[in-house]
Amino acid sequence: MKSPLDESYRDSIFTVDQDGKRRMIFPKRVQGYWAHRRRWVAYLLMFVLLALPWLRLKGLPVVQVDVMSRRFVLLGQVFWPQDFYLLAIGLILGMLTIAWLTTVYGRVFCGWVCPQTIFMEHLFREVEYLIEGDRSAQIRRAQLPIWHADRWPRWLFKNVVFWILSLVVANTFWMYFLGSDAWLNKVISGPAAQPVHFGGMLAFTTVFFGVFSWFREQVCLIVCPYGRMQGVLLDQSSMVIAYDSWRGETRGKMVRGEDRSISGKGDCVDCNLCVQVCPTGIDIRNGTQLECINCTACIDACDDVMIHRGLPKGLIRYASLQELKDRLQAPWTLRNKVYAGLVILLSLLWIALIALRSPMEANVRRAPGQTYHVSNGRIRNLYTVQIINKNPGSAIASIHIIRPAVAQLVWIADSVWTLPSKGQIRTSFFVEMPLHQGRGSRRSVDLDLKQDGRSIQRVRTNFYGPP
Repeated sequence: MKSPLDESYRDSIFTVDQDGKRRMIFPKRVQGYWAHRRRWVAYLLMFVLLALPWLRLKGLPVVQVDVMSRRFVLLGQVFWPQDFYLLAIGLILGMLTIAWLTTVYGRVFCGWVCPQTIFMEHLFREVEYLIEGDRSAQIRRAQLPIWHADRWPRWLFKNVVFWILSLVVANTFWMYFLGSDAWLNKVISGPAAQPVHFGGMLAFTTVFFGVFSWFREQVCLIVCPYGRMQGVLLDQSSMVIAYDSWRGETRGKMVRGEDRSISGKGDCVDCNLCVQVCPTGIDIRNGTQLECINCTACIDACDDVMIHRGLPKGLIRYASLQELKDRLQAPWTLRNKVYAGLVILLSLLWIALIALRSPMEANVRRAPGQTYHVSNGRIRNLYTVQIINKNPGSAIASIHIIRPAVAQLVWIADSVWTLPSKGQIRTSFFVEMPLHQGRGSRRSVDLDLKQDGRSIQRVRTNFYGPP
């Protein structure tokens, strides 16, 4: 077994120099098995992200977070504040799923699914390669004065394209909140009629432009907490992008006709390409680090060198530390099985709760500041009711008393309502009882909410009378 590597690199990050100034990263463009597959996944996810706001299901957006109307739309289903528990369970399920995937496959979410990585590495970075060239050309131009003829035209053109792309990305995310129809209407109305909307879009675009043109990998290193969560979630059996130091050390340049087994050199030829292609600037040979986003660029770069040098691929690969050490595939640990079980159980619970969710809901509250009123030998309590139609189409709603049998509903306005899709109504009513049967500090009243004559919800409230 090799001696432990020097871990002084953990005392600082590559993107900050000794004076505390930002050190820009110019990663080399990489081709290969994993890069090809990641690009296809990224293009597919970008297409889905850009297309979803325009798609409709049952006349509703496929996904919409309508903050102003306090509703959430998912796959043609409308979720109101009363369904917040479903949102909470969904968020917990999402976080638990990511935690489970991390314990098994490392930071695979960051490298393959995260929108920041997808847009940065597969859109903005690709545009930068087209305009400014690969790593060496970018480094050379960065060392020139800003007004040099070989620098500023490319720099200006690149940032104009970046701004346009940021505008497209910002508008796409904005549509997830407004809906594509409302967004289109505001755009057609123009900035003079919609100053708040266009001001918000300018702010969104500026933020995205700043992130993708300058802040870049700092989002992963500083803002996103996921990298620091790795230290808690990863263990010896987690599949991560790892350098096989048992095979690669001791590093050394390739010498023609040399037998590396005799000279004591490992398979690593110290070409440093794994560092040059890394979008966060780390050296994967130092071991697992919080800056690693599992982008697989170092795997492709190293495999290409191994092929050209006539050495086996996989010096850097997806592997667990236990696998590298013991040369055996790491089994699923008890923690992995517990996470998987929780994800499955919570998924089934979430699906069941969504399937059993009432298509219409009534919230009955006693009128604030009111107790009871006695008149003509009868006791009255005043209530307010909010009825929400969660159906994709219109529905007829009505409320009836189940018990006690002596109670009677007295409506202030209509007693039957036709609610449009996604519609709701607020109204008030009295519940009254004969004085001799309504005495007592408090008793329960059960109400029945009916949709199109079919009982769908039972609501219980309290009725107060004189002692």
